[in-house]
Amino acid sequence: VQLQACGGGLVQAGDSLRLSCAASGLAFSSYAMGWFRQAPGKEREFVGAVSSGGTTYYELSEKGRFTISRDNAKNTVYLQMNSLKPEDTAVYYCGARVIRTSTRADSYLYWGQGTQVTVSS
Repeated sequence: VQLQACGGGLVQAGDSLRLSCAASGLAFSSYAMGWFRQAPGKEREFVGAVSSGGTTYYELSEKGRFTISRDNAKNTVYLQMNSLKPEDTAVYYCGARVIRTSTRADSYLYWGQGTQVTVSS
């Protein structure tokens, strides 16, 4: 199983980014996909997730700025991030777990390598 996250970069506050996570080696449509982020010196934290059925969940503070979607035909999940803030700076990871979403990072079976997002003020 491989999860390949990409789309990060250096942007200014207020800008947008769309992260992608392409999955291979698993029955993608049967997996919930989560996005987490980890800033230096901090624990990995839940950003949002989409269930195998397409239902989305978000960390309350991100709701309205971040949107998660999935394309099962492409085995890819996306994280659209708008109105980025310096505090959004982190490495963003995608994870996969069977069917249902979870806010717990330790419940995800597979992880991508992460993509760096840096937001300057």
